[in-house]
Amino acid sequence: MKHFSELTTSAQYPTIDKTIMTQVKQAQWLEQWQIFRDEELFLFADWIYPNRLEDFMGKMVLEAGCGGGQHTAFVAPLAGQVVAVDLNSIEVARERNSGFLNVEFVESDIAEIQLGANFDIVFSIGVIHHTDDPDRTVRNLVAHVRPGGRLIVWVYSKEGNWIAENVVERVRKCFMRTLSAAAILHLSKLATGILYLPIHTIYRLPLAFLPYYEYFDNFRKLSFRRNTLNIFDKLNAPQVQFITRDQVLNWFEDAKFENVHLAQYKGVSWQASGTRKSS
Repeated sequence: MKHFSELTTSAQYPTIDKTIMTQVKQAQWLEQWQIFRDEELFLFADWIYPNRLEDFMGKMVLEAGCGGGQHTAFVAPLAGQVVAVDLNSIEVARERNSGFLNVEFVESDIAEIQLGANFDIVFSIGVIHHTDDPDRTVRNLVAHVRPGGRLIVWVYSKEGNWIAENVVERVRKCFMRTLSAAAILHLSKLATGILYLPIHTIYRLPLAFLPYYEYFDNFRKLSFRRNTLNIFDKLNAPQVQFITRDQVLNWFEDAKFENVHLAQYKGVSWQASGTRKSS
């Protein structure tokens, strides 16, 4: 298996521009992934469903927004070749995946990068909703999916996220922007500890009308530190856009995909994937 750098210099893949960056680099993401690691394989498996890890076997894969490289580490042992792209924390991802010879890291904006190659699988988990223009980002990712290849995305949903969008986001914008990562970390730990009481008592009752009832089922499965990461991510993110169901459908319908799967995950996010038609 040739490396991506070799493939892109061939006649089949004539161009690659790793320098195009229109979205401003955001130091918050580098700080986040220097503090945290995310090694919860079951979450990744949930987010890419009905696709499976086995589907990556031997494939040429583009990871759009690799963050700290946590999902790269899940895919790399199976894939033939992985190209992992990130604008903000590529050095962390590269260091944490230095043992994989089939992974290449590219620092660039996933909304603009032009790799000059088509991939068997293009996936983006938890990143598109943090970009300046999610629709433009997805259009660029679609352009990198070969006919017959799969696009897999996971994004925050607008539906079911009223509190996050109208309360948490307002708090973040008003009070968190000037705080250091260390201060946000302390607040996140405090908030995580406070949540343990209701989530392990009231939320164990059959009261599905409670906000985030499904979502907190995962809270009970995760470690204190991993739950802290969830809260830190909400308070630290420089920007977020909550995506509607219709918006996600348009990403796949406009690009003429087939075998499209779209489902709301735990009431707060969309898992979506589809196969690009050959014609």
